[in-house]
Amino acid sequence: MTLKIAFTGAGHISRVHARAAQAMTNLDLIAIVNHRSESMAEYAAQFGITRQYTAVEDLLAAGDVDILVVSTPNYLHAPQTIAALEAGLHVLVEKPMALDAAEAEAMQRAAERSGAKLMVAHCWRFDEEVNWLKRQIDAGKLGKILRTRGYGVHVNWGPGGWFVDKRYAGGGALADMGIHAIDAARYLLGDPQPASVYAKIGTDYTNYDVDDSGTIWINWDNGAISIVESGWWWPHADGPEASTQLYGTRAFGQLFPTGLEIPNREAETVATVDPGYPPAREEHCPQAMYDRQLAHFIECIREDRAPNPGAAEGLVNMRIVDAALESSRSAEVVRL
Repeated sequence: MTLKIAFTGAGHISRVHARAAQAMTNLDLIAIVNHRSESMAEYAAQFGITRQYTAVEDLLAAGDVDILVVSTPNYLHAPQTIAALEAGLHVLVEKPMALDAAEAEAMQRAAERSGAKLMVAHCWRFDEEVNWLKRQIDAGKLGKILRTRGYGVHVNWGPGGWFVDKRYAGGGALADMGIHAIDAARYLLGDPQPASVYAKIGTDYTNYDVDDSGTIWINWDNGAISIVESGWWWPHADGPEASTQLYGTRAFGQLFPTGLEIPNREAETVATVDPGYPPAREEHCPQAMYDRQLAHFIECIREDRAPNPGAAEGLVNMRIVDAALESSRSAEVVRL
């Protein structure tokens, strides 16, 4: 059966999702929703889309759509997703899934009421190197993971436009970049629940009304801790987006560059496991990662099973972001 897919937003990430859809069989790209007619028309021409709308409500009223990919500014994620779910559409929504955890909970409830699938685009769960490292962890090669350190930082640059406007983005570098590092760590740890969060969030490098700098400490319910750095315009970062270091009782593992270091205390040696990935990728966020992400979502729709990451995974990340902001305001640990 051919499924019909529509898109909201005509920016970069929406086009990445559209390219993923183009590469699939039995998937028709049929509609685009955007408030700017010129960019919408150009998007439609690029992807052979015939139906164009300036509002999601018009798309839903016209009907004949199975899936909506939501790639608009953050403040539109919840209302567009909820409207689509209530109309029976399956939804893939960009991260962060909402402005805050309260909106994320409303989205989860809408999915539960409608029975439609809701997936959150935490894309690093579909990266080849991330999943290589996860297989090593799941096989016990690192032992018990005691702590992780991860990075979601733009070095010597940052976004503009709605990304730096609190009305539309909700938050800054933490919601934009830090959430990648949070989700990557949680995925590698086996999706534990956060027990408490302590954070220092600020605006140190710009005059934006959103954060451009943050350090977050997450205590997980499995005993591990994660330290996450988020930022824009930093002069340096110890790794690219979603780069993660994991300290286990048996070994050390890391992403970007990806590999293991396995010590032998008796021989006083350290063996390295190199999976053969280049130390720096030509394209750090490859199209293939997004292709696998959409393929997973379509497979879940066809087989009637819950996608991962779904609403629950996205909601946990939003609770961590909310807790980090509250901790920074209060200078106290926030317990979840």
